[in-house]
Amino acid sequence: MIRIRKSAERGHARHGWLESRHTFSFAGYHDPRHMGFRDLRVINEDRVQPGQGFDTHAHRDMEIVTYVLEGALEHKDSTGSGSVLRPGDVQRMSAGTGITHSEFNHSQHEPVHFLQIWILPDKEGLPPAYEERHFDRESLAGALRLVASRDGREGSVVIHQDASLHAALLGPGQESALTLAPGRHAWVQVARGEIDCNGTPLAEGDGAALSEDPRVALRARTPAEVLVFDLC
Repeated sequence: MIRIRKSAERGHARHGWLESRHTFSFAGYHDPRHMGFRDLRVINEDRVQPGQGFDTHAHRDMEIVTYVLEGALEHKDSTGSGSVLRPGDVQRMSAGTGITHSEFNHSQHEPVHFLQIWILPDKEGLPPAYEERHFDRESLAGALRLVASRDGREGSVVIHQDASLHAALLGPGQESALTLAPGRHAWVQVARGEIDCNGTPLAEGDGAALSEDPRVALRARTPAEVLVFDLC
């Protein structure tokens, strides 16, 4: 069974320096029909203007994954971590008992475009932690690549939940698939381009929840960048 979340139906916030699209309920956007999917709670597609960003703010008891699509995102947090994330970089921040951080567009000239993802951890009160990995275009091209997982296998970042995140860059006509274990669920998020997911067309910004499907089969209609979450 597949349920589609159309891009145009997402929550939309515009703050001058920030334009954000919310797949699930977030901040001032509330829709009881879209509170998350399984342990996946937030997918925000953010565009931040040059030199602007989120001032220092706090989180706790959440696994926060950042996936950069375009531009450069500067990060600093209370663990002492700081970096500039660019396309191909995947960042994981475990908020745990409490963490503060800031995120800014590193460029004074170009916007930054990224996805911020929140996943509920499998336990509360974890120590705050930070991690990032780079996945070059060659490693993502043509097939789904594991970029986040519970055990950090295949060089992925570690998330404290029975969940995994795969990413792919697909050219027109290219196909890739993910087999799901019995009882598992999947969320597909189209970051860019157009695809077919199990035969159903999805456009840029669309999401899809899959349950009772043994396989997630993707086929690109145009050049596409896709994320697939494997969830319990």
